[in-house]
Amino acid sequence: MITIEEAEIRSGIIKAMSHPVRLMVIEYLKDGSRTFSEIFGLFGFDKSTISKHLLVLKEAGIVSSKKNGSDMIYTLEVPCVTDFFGCVTAVIENNVRRQQVCLCKR
Repeated sequence: MITIEEAEIRSGIIKAMSHPVRLMVIEYLKDGSRTFSEIFGLFGFDKSTISKHLLVLKEAGIVSSKKNGSDMIYTLEVPCVTDFFGCVTAVIENNVRRQQVCLCKR
């Protein structure tokens, strides 16, 4: 059993990932470091919006950044965070299977 403090810390990390843009950024970074320009190019949002999403990930300890000339390079701090996505996908697939079974019983 975890303590409430541990649960709060875990919850904060999960909350930091709980936005479609941030999930996409994490997935994009799993193959290696990327510049802000590369990340920004994925989305149709303004730079300040992307910067805010990156800041949330950085504050949660999910990504780190370093300056390279006039650009910032972002890196996943702990690449195994993407393993979480496999578990989420398994839950989705299980839910679909359960719904299909329910539909077949009708």
